[in-house]
Amino acid sequence: MKKVVITGGSGLLGPSVIEEFINSGYKVLNVDHKLPDNPICETIIADLTNLGEAYDVLVGADAVVHLAAIPRAYMAPTDVTFQNNTMATFNILEAAGNLGIKKAVITSSESIYGIVFSKSGLTPQYVPIDEEHPTLPEDSYGLSKIVNEKTAKMIHNRTGMQVVSLRIGNVIAAPHMYKNFPGFIDNPKERIAILWSYIDARDAAIAYRLAVEKNELGTAVLNIAADNSSMNIKSTDLMKEAFPGVTDFREPLTGYETLLSNKKAKEILDWKPIYNWRDEVKKL
Repeated sequence: MKKVVITGGSGLLGPSVIEEFINSGYKVLNVDHKLPDNPICETIIADLTNLGEAYDVLVGADAVVHLAAIPRAYMAPTDVTFQNNTMATFNILEAAGNLGIKKAVITSSESIYGIVFSKSGLTPQYVPIDEEHPTLPEDSYGLSKIVNEKTAKMIHNRTGMQVVSLRIGNVIAAPHMYKNFPGFIDNPKERIAILWSYIDARDAAIAYRLAVEKNELGTAVLNIAADNSSMNIKSTDLMKEAFPGVTDFREPLTGYETLLSNKKAKEILDWKPIYNWRDEVKKL
């Protein structure tokens, strides 16, 4: 049985990722600064900004999935966010590479493109936004994600370790969170900053597992989003309302398609999101 260390497993996305790996036959160790509400595997409390502790928790692992971070801009002082997120990622990858671990997956973010937390009114240069779109963050959180992706390249160059960076969109982490959808799905002014994207935590978890199981990915960078937007308004109408100046559409938009492209993840990982907000709302 292969062992995977999952950092940040006690957070919003972590439980779904842990469950996905356990159900797929992996031995899982959760590493976090707090215990999970509903533990399903062993947890070690550690400070990953300490390199020695990163080494300690990774001994004997076959792969590492790094979720741990301050999860958004402005919830902590900007320097604290930057220092925590970059140092924890550096330490995990540095330790993993030096320990001979061959696979790592780190958590990047759609905020890397700069629109999510923009205070200057940044707009997308084209849609759907793919991984080649310029990264123009105005905040230390988005900047930390750029640094982390560069760190992944550095570690890969030195050790050959495969490091996949998943640019995760708005996570819907439990079925009950879909109860919020009817309150915003008909208002184009809601959720503009995230381009109305979302991803079910269970679908994201599958992407993490596939990123560990696939070979020869080097330092792939992949957007992870649902196939459709989180709105009950067609995507072209959303763009006309919120971003009328954006006219460069790289894919046909005929319905409710996502504006955060997941095409590359589908091609490279053979991944396909399963969960659709319309189906989940009906269940509630």
